[in-house]
Amino acid sequence: MDPVTELAKMIDHSLLHPTMTREDLEEGCAIARKYNVASVCIKPYAVEDAVRWLAGSDVLVGTVIGFPHGNSTTEIKVAEAEKACRDGATEIDMVVNIGKVLGEDWAFVEQEIEAVTKVCHAHGAIVKVIFENDFLPEDKYKIRLCEICSKVQADFVKTSTGYGMVKGSDGKYSYQGATESDLKLMRKHSAPGVQVKAAGGVRTLEDLLKVKDLGVTRVGATATIAMLEAAKKKYGVASDVDPSAIGKDTSGY
Repeated sequence: MDPVTELAKMIDHSLLHPTMTREDLEEGCAIARKYNVASVCIKPYAVEDAVRWLAGSDVLVGTVIGFPHGNSTTEIKVAEAEKACRDGATEIDMVVNIGKVLGEDWAFVEQEIEAVTKVCHAHGAIVKVIFENDFLPEDKYKIRLCEICSKVQADFVKTSTGYGMVKGSDGKYSYQGATESDLKLMRKHSAPGVQVKAAGGVRTLEDLLKVKDLGVTRVGATATIAMLEAAKKKYGVASDVDPSAIGKDTSGY
């Protein structure tokens, strides 16, 4: 596989922003097809549309469950996952119950992740478990989540939703997303068969190459065009894109 394609196949092109219209989603799928990324991660109601828009391509369709705060009941998360799979999604990114994690109700957390993982695997879909690390003040929570995901054989552990803003003492909201320290920790404490997805803040080719070196195999991204056009330039691949389009951000992470 050539280096540009290898990098493209690390990208889950994010189409999740609440303001995105049908036209935005279709355009985002066209970008994903053009750049032959790994998948689109699209809003749940548009899964069937994305399957049609991406028919005949190698781009997979994924969606989100319990997004972005993880507060749905387990039964609803399972139903959401089953519906998404029936609609054609083959990749499911689920948000853990963050309050239960912080309360260390590990039996609940494990049961929920296992329930969603089982229904997805029954439909041939993979599961990426979103921790929302900005909400987890100590590494012990992330480590335990990695151990649980390894135990129940989830396919990926994932840093963030892209929407986990933390309110500071000044009343302003901030967000870190995928940090180097968290990615190293998640790779270290997950079983070899569990992959790591970085989401939040991977916006340049330099960012993409850096997380790749840390053992990350997928990233959630909106800056797909910018990253892959930079990769083409780096590896001497001709581009057919209007330079004015390279900064386009399809808004999500």
